[in-house]
Amino acid sequence: MYIAKEIQTAAYLFASILFILSLSGLSSQESAKRGVLYGIVGMIVAIIATVMGKGVEGHVYIIAAIAIASVIGIMVARKVEMTAMPQLVAILHSFVGLAAVLVGFGSYLDPATQLLTGAEHTIHLVEVFAGIFIGAITFTGSIIAWGKLDGKVPSKPWSFKGLQLMNLILLVICIILGVLYNNAEGTSGMLYLGIMTAIASFIGVVLVMAIGGGDMPVVVSMLNSYSGWAASAAGFMLGNDLLIVTGALVGSSGAILSMHMCHAMNRSFFSVIFASGSGNGSGGEKKAIEGEVTALNHEEVANLLKEAKSVVIVPGYGMAVAKAQYPIYEMVENLRKDGKLVRFAIHPVAGRLPGHMNVLLAEANVPYDIVMEMDEINDDMPNTDVVMVIGANDVVNPSAQDDPASSIYGMPVIEAWKAEKVIIMKRSMSAGYSGEDNPLFYKPNSEMLYGDAKDSVNKILAFLKA
Repeated sequence: MYIAKEIQTAAYLFASILFILSLSGLSSQESAKRGVLYGIVGMIVAIIATVMGKGVEGHVYIIAAIAIASVIGIMVARKVEMTAMPQLVAILHSFVGLAAVLVGFGSYLDPATQLLTGAEHTIHLVEVFAGIFIGAITFTGSIIAWGKLDGKVPSKPWSFKGLQLMNLILLVICIILGVLYNNAEGTSGMLYLGIMTAIASFIGVVLVMAIGGGDMPVVVSMLNSYSGWAASAAGFMLGNDLLIVTGALVGSSGAILSMHMCHAMNRSFFSVIFASGSGNGSGGEKKAIEGEVTALNHEEVANLLKEAKSVVIVPGYGMAVAKAQYPIYEMVENLRKDGKLVRFAIHPVAGRLPGHMNVLLAEANVPYDIVMEMDEINDDMPNTDVVMVIGANDVVNPSAQDDPASSIYGMPVIEAWKAEKVIIMKRSMSAGYSGEDNPLFYKPNSEMLYGDAKDSVNKILAFLKA
């Protein structure tokens, strides 16, 4: 049983509207759940409309594949920890890229492609070539991003003299291969297509390897954009209007998010995506860190919080690892009942995924009105009694402002050191994800509280309730 073309078109239009509403809903924490729901419904409508369309065969295999994939997806989503969410997102992007590559080769080998003539044939060949090129870069780039986020690939940027020249030469070679492929007879262009795929895959590896750990949230966002364009290219190859629109929505929204994040980090958008240096450091001699590291215990921290009138909490990846958001919120509620002003300060790239900290706090039911962005909180830092830095590092590093040799120099950070007292909760003195040491630890108004964040907060909470 097939549905009429007009009904399918109407269903595609309805699904497109739902996807747009989904993106709109995801723009704020309050409407995020509704946005996700719109996306789910839109995807269900899209799948049904496509499977029931004319010309689609093998429904049993399609439905079986969807069922198996859905079960796997549910199992993975339920099992994955929030700390591993960035890795999951990165690897899912790789699947989209690989799908675009496979669709491209399948479309090129399709006998119907060889029956096309003139401009129509040329346009389709260009669609195939561009789709495979973008898909291959997305596939391998996402795998490297997953490796960096999971600690299997070094987070430091991989670079050498002539890197950009090499990338340019590889791009020119791909263009030449595209011309040869387009002029080939029948399916004899497979050789050029295969070589281009290998080169594009290598470019994907190089582009992400050359980006430092501090910029990985931007990379994840940019790969999201690439996966969207890859999906859109697959839509052109398959002649599926909805896939074209959906891919374009994902691609453009991912690119816009990446540009906003680069602006927030004082990074050049093009320097990040073309791997021409993700760090702003001059490469000179770094400033010597002065001062002495001092530490305090949980009771002393509790006493500082009891005496404070204004408290700011700066969460980071360490909070996610320790799953400390729940006891932290309990501690916050306890302090607020005593009439203290308590707020969270969120850096745009805190964690390893855009919005990572916001999701964790929302998971613990932290009210949205006490979760502040970096620009909203920095002006209040001089009037803050206590800042608690929980598992964060690079986003509170003063080197970003006063050390031109630092790889994070120029990146706006939360100015925690301007508060009267700073408590830094970490397991050890290890450097942040960018690999940079943090002078904040050595400042006279800073104290370290070593240990697991969740355990430490629970102990502080016990003293507060005593």
